[in-house]
Amino acid sequence: MSRFNVYVVLGLFVFIFFNCKKNESKDTSEETILKGKATIYVDETITPIMEDQVMVFESKYDAKFTLISKSETEILNSLFKKEAKIAVIARNLTKKELNIFEQSKIVPKITKFAIDGIAFVTNKSSNDTLIALKDVIGFMKGERSSKIKGLVFDNPNSSTVSYMNNLAGTNGLAAKDVYTFKTNNEVLKFVSENDGMIGVVGVNWLSQPVASMNSVIDNVNVLNVKGLDREGYYAPSQNNFAEGTYPLLRELYIVNCQGSTGLGMGIASFMAGDIGQRIVLKSGLLPYQIPTRKLNIIRSQSTKEKK
Repeated sequence: MSRFNVYVVLGLFVFIFFNCKKNESKDTSEETILKGKATIYVDETITPIMEDQVMVFESKYDAKFTLISKSETEILNSLFKKEAKIAVIARNLTKKELNIFEQSKIVPKITKFAIDGIAFVTNKSSNDTLIALKDVIGFMKGERSSKIKGLVFDNPNSSTVSYMNNLAGTNGLAAKDVYTFKTNNEVLKFVSENDGMIGVVGVNWLSQPVASMNSVIDNVNVLNVKGLDREGYYAPSQNNFAEGTYPLLRELYIVNCQGSTGLGMGIASFMAGDIGQRIVLKSGLLPYQIPTRKLNIIRSQSTKEKK
């Protein structure tokens, strides 16, 4: 074989080798609804339920998610700036927010998957486990109360603050005796160590606490709440969520702005499907669609013979 032919053969091998590597890289990196890598921005108040959803999804499919917990305001800003493509928030998008996406020629796909609630918690030493919502709203408006020493929120930009401000008709938090931290865990820890304080947290952090928080949870009382238009006090339980008697309910949504067939579509379908809804049910929150149960009735031979 001439030297020229040797070079041709070697060049052909090199071409084939790199072309195969290129195709291999393309195959492994290409994202589908069940395969690939993606980042999800998650409202910090509902991080536990998303950790469960992602863990089960990853165990079933060749997918890997990175969860980034942020406040509601931070998540929305990231979506508007196109820094985030998939997000999970504790309310639906407003008309004004949808218009912002429309101006950017983005059509977000929004999927509701659960019903959550906001809980009031206080120190275990408190004998009073009841609170009227009107008293909390009054305190947020600057009215002093003998029952409330102070209100504690997770973050000034959080979904819990936004929810309570909308409920109270206020634009911000009162400067006096209203405190904010960064996370729900910090709120729970502060309340567990300070008498008279009422913490405002997402129910998900109470129904699914991390192991390191068990001792803190054991030192707080979850208050029963009397609504503005209903008699009686109700606990933030799954049953009261289903009956609509608990006055501080909110809906959870996954917002997919990928604009293509990717993992955003896959995880949204999974969470709204049977397995995802069962995960929600097990978490203590309320599924958007209650999973059905199949009953297999087996007739014995003697029963058949009697007929």
